[in-house]
Amino acid sequence: MAREYRMLIGGKWQSGNSRREVKNKYDGSVLGTIPIAEAGDIEQAIATAQQAFPTLAALPAYQRSEMLGKAVDLLKQRREEIARMIAAEAGKALKFARVEADRGIKTFTFAAEEAKRIHGETVPLDATPAGATHMGFYLRVPVGVVVAISPFNFPLNLVAHKVAPALAAGNTVVLKPATATPLTSVILGEILSEAGIPAGALNIIFGDGRTVGDQLVSDPRPAKITFTGSPPVGRHIMSRAGLKKVTLELGNSSPTIIDQDADLSVAVPKCVVGSFYNSGQVCLSVHRV
Repeated sequence: MAREYRMLIGGKWQSGNSRREVKNKYDGSVLGTIPIAEAGDIEQAIATAQQAFPTLAALPAYQRSEMLGKAVDLLKQRREEIARMIAAEAGKALKFARVEADRGIKTFTFAAEEAKRIHGETVPLDATPAGATHMGFYLRVPVGVVVAISPFNFPLNLVAHKVAPALAAGNTVVLKPATATPLTSVILGEILSEAGIPAGALNIIFGDGRTVGDQLVSDPRPAKITFTGSPPVGRHIMSRAGLKKVTLELGNSSPTIIDQDADLSVAVPKCVVGSFYNSGQVCLSVHRV
């Protein structure tokens, strides 16, 4: 029987009123079912993240670093499980799924290291006579609740790009992974919970962008939105976000130039892999030669 996965809200795994199947992209078998978040679930996830924010923000940098470091250890222990889940739910070749698992580990490693290096700078003010005897400085502080909306093609590493730095800086997160590939995020949620992040620091909810995503980005409480996906959706998010910080990673067209003196026996196979790896579903795949 397929596993019934749950949403993570306030440190607890919760069911919903309606469910959706997640299928193995190779053979069409059902990997599991996920609950589809309703308005009340979304409200609870945002409110919980907002309530947890002062706790996480107040943690010393070394404690945030240690929690992320423990997550790295747990990611390493579950590497093969994660890779096989990526391969199944995303349809990615297992050898490339293992590469993604390793990249996710590195992303959390970098975040654990950088958590101890988030600081401001001093600013000399002697550019004018009035400031000759003065000095200024600034500090970097967490922004608050971060809404993270991730795509289907890298269900671990693109989630890690959003979640790991946010937690390292002391921000809480409401994550909405792609509905086609949500199960890897569940494993990550289990790992971060075991690593000791405060309840509510990471919330994971599922659903379509038109409903769940729209409510998340238009709510006034989150301070930042990070989204990876298509330009039309990026434009829609900007129109709905209001006065929030917004980071968009959208589509592109990647040219590749092969010089006349290039070794074609090396260049051609690399262009083929660069173009067709993961069926071309990569942000920086080769589009034009």
